[in-house]
Amino acid sequence: MTSCSKTPTLSAVEIEPTQPATASVIWMHGLGADGNDFRDVIPALKLPNSLAIRFIFPNAPKLPVTVNNGFVMPAWYDILAMDIDRKIDTEQLVNSAKLINEFVEREIERGIVSERIIIAGFSQGGAVGYELALSHSKPLGGLMALSTYFATKDTITFNAANKNLPIFIAHGTYDGIVPPLLGEQANQLLQEKQYATDYKTYPMEHSLCIEQIDDISAWLQDKLA
Repeated sequence: MTSCSKTPTLSAVEIEPTQPATASVIWMHGLGADGNDFRDVIPALKLPNSLAIRFIFPNAPKLPVTVNNGFVMPAWYDILAMDIDRKIDTEQLVNSAKLINEFVEREIERGIVSERIIIAGFSQGGAVGYELALSHSKPLGGLMALSTYFATKDTITFNAANKNLPIFIAHGTYDGIVPPLLGEQANQLLQEKQYATDYKTYPMEHSLCIEQIDDISAWLQDKLA
């Protein structure tokens, strides 16, 4: 007898493959966006149907954001100050990682082995991705950290289960929202800790570009082939 999957607390946009899913990508949006933000990227990835990837784009909870005059918007955590190191509500970030973990657990219950679950995140979503993937108690398939920063680098408990986690870090050299230095610092820290990082920069602002999408496609195909 199989147990029923628990419905995650957060809603999400889900895109099913053309055949039964054998892998999952859980992809978190940035501040003020929603789960539809990256759904149009899927066709641009031009992934072979044989990969059978289910894409899940969770919707962040709505929170007041201090740096936006307390305006309530979709946010994974509050940003208290926009200095280079980003003063943030770490407790909210960790809680968001727990909420995303509900999607991970549901994918495992659906029959996807943990090693074929990729965590991805853009900007705020990437900060949650670092916390979730590197502290996770089951080995995951990889982490895509896009135009983001390692917000919990000083508080995270690294889990040995993901010491071999493949990590794709991408950043725009003209990013005025999350300075490129923060992406470089995350990469340097992880390399010092012997993580397998693939760090790439692109001549873009706080966004995605075609070259990056091509690299994401190649990376996903390599990790999930």
